[in-house]
Formats: sequence, C-alpha cells, structure tokens
Amino acid sequence: MKNQILATATFLTLVSLTTTVQAANSEHVKQLLATKQCQNCDLTHAGLVMADLSGANLSGANLAGANLSRANLSGADLRGANLSGASLFGANLTEARFSGANLAAADLRSSYLTNAELNGAYLNNSNFQGAIGIPSQIASPEDFYALGVAQAEKGNPQQAISYFSQAIAIKPDYAGAYLARGVARYQILDRQGAFVDAQAADKLFTSQKNTPGMQTAQAFMKELQTPYTEKVSSGSPSFVDFFGSVGSLLLQFLPF
Repeated sequence: MKNQILATATFLTLVSLTTTVQAANSEHVKQLLATKQCQNCDLTHAGLVMADLSGANLSGANLAGANLSRANLSGADLRGANLSGASLFGANLTEARFSGANLAAADLRSSYLTNAELNGAYLNNSNFQGAIGIPSQIASPEDFYALGVAQAEKGNPQQAISYFSQAIAIKPDYAGAYLARGVARYQILDRQGAFVDAQAADKLFTSQKNTPGMQTAQAFMKELQTPYTEKVSSGSPSFVDFFGSVGSLLLQFLPF
C-alpha cells in the first residue's frame, strides 16, 4: 500500500510539473521550487498546488491565473506581484506581504490570512468566502456580517460566529451583528450565549430607535426563555426558520 501511495504521488507530481512547464516559464518554476527566490518571474498559469513556498520571494512576479491552491505561502513576499485570477483556495497566507499586489478576481476562499499585509493591494472581485483571519482594513463590518450570514445558511455556525464577532470588533454598536451571532450560537445550542447577545442587540436597537430590530431581538429573547417541551434533538435549529418568519428579518442586515 505504501509503495502504491508513493507511486501515485510521484505520478501526480510529474503530471503537475508537466502542466506547469506547459503553462509557465519552466526555468522560472524550477528556480522558484529550488531556491524560493523568483522576483519578477513569469509564472502565469503555473501549477503550484500544495507547493511549499513559505518565505519565498515572489515580489513583482507574474502569477496571473496560477493555481496555488493549498500552497504554503506563509511569510512570502508577494509585494507588487500580479495574482489576478489566481487560485489561492485553502492556501496558508499567514504573514504574507501583498502590498501593491494585484489580487483582482483571485480565489481566496478558505485561505488563512492571519497577520497578512494587504495594505495597498488591489482586491476588486476577490473571493474571501470562508477565509480565516481576514484583516479588518480590507473588509467593512457589513462585509463580515454578510460573510457570517452566508456561512450560517450553509450550516457552518462556528465560522459564522467568527465573522459576526469580527463585525462587532470593528463596530461595537452593530446591533444586527449581535443578534445574528446570537442566532448562530443558538444553532450550536448555546442558549446562554445566544441570550446574552440578544440582550445586547435589544439594548442597542432601543438606543438607536430601531423598532423592527428591537421587536426581532425581543421575539428571539422570548423564544430563548421558553423551556424545551421535549428533549433537544441532535440536529441544529435552522438559522432562518427556527422561530418562524421573525427569523427572516435577520437577513435584512443593512437596515440593522
């Protein structure tokens, strides 16, 4: 079995390298993989899936359309690089430097961006869905809220809670984010945490004279104070439907 796995891995590596040679400057690819030093290199459409490029110097490199899915780019220097249309799905971008980089239409879904430097990067139409550690300077509280709602609707309450918390960290009086985080906490059966968030939302909505929001928060609090009439099932409540049509108001995040 071990030999079969090694043979398969070797085959996939050869296929990847063959594809890379066809798509990009082969000498530049070899240089990058051998030395991790490839400033201003031509790596357009390069196949670098799962490549270990931690600490690599790729400043000014052309990586347009490159496939860097699940690659390790932690601490990499990508300042001024062209990553337009590149796939960085699931990539480790922790502490990577992207100042002045072009990330237009780049796929950054499920990537890890903790402490990444994105100041001055061009991010038009970049997809950050499911990304971890999105820097607050590149997303508004409403952006984080929208990401949280999307994750909650997909059945990922823990990720939703993380996004709602980031929205609150940037905008502490964001009543809608408190309410939505409470609903996500209710999804994981954390009734106490959900109630605390609902109370915070109700207080903020009241001070902001937001009647629909206040009514929604109070309806949620009433639901949370209602004892279970039967044993809680192992399934999680729906983000929208768990307390009827009132829940749908949570999706109207912009007014909140």
